[in-house]
Amino acid sequence: MSDQPEIRTAVVEREIAHPPEKIWRALTQPHLIEEWLMKSDFKPVKGRKFQFRNTPKPDIEVVVECEVLEIEPHKTLTYSWVAYGLETTVTFTLEPTPSGTIVRMEQTGFRPEHDLAYKGAKAAWKQFMARLEQVVAKLD
Repeated sequence: MSDQPEIRTAVVEREIAHPPEKIWRALTQPHLIEEWLMKSDFKPVKGRKFQFRNTPKPDIEVVVECEVLEIEPHKTLTYSWVAYGLETTVTFTLEPTPSGTIVRMEQTGFRPEHDLAYKGAKAAWKQFMARLEQVVAKLD
């Protein structure tokens, strides 16, 4: 038995009836990211530090510190996700299918003491992915 704590990963996967190139735009263009996730100063450049910002209530601002860790256009995007003292990694993988693209999001790095954050991430990413699909459907 290992002394290493169990690391959990929130995974959300869905098939979207659009090509990877179209989905990639929604994953990497700040004005589109804002529509489905949060405001950001994202740029698709490895090593680029950026933030996601959200104001769910007038007196509350959520800030997520991030850095692009890996980028392979139309295939893979990985960035760090640091908020509330929790450091995780988010990876999007795009896999073309005959009818569109399987979009897989994995957020990994949740330790046992992060159970609430893990459950929250699983629920939130399902909503984010549904909104991503809506944004992609509106693109030309």
